[in-house]
Amino acid sequence: MAKGKDVRVRVILECASCVRNGINKELPGISRYITQKSRHNTPNRLELRKYCQYCRTHTIHGEIKK
Repeated sequence: MAKGKDVRVRVILECASCVRNGINKELPGISRYITQKSRHNTPNRLELRKYCQYCRTHTIHGEIKK
């Protein structure tokens, strides 16, 4: 299979709160997770609630472009 034709693709999820607030001096970094999704079942961008170690709470993590 060609790289562009794979049904399951690897996606990177990034914390929306860390990006919106910028990087605080006390909390260095942005939380990121790597996962997979099916192009057929979820053609839109993926959003999941995941734990952010920098915000110290569960927040929305959205798919970013590689």
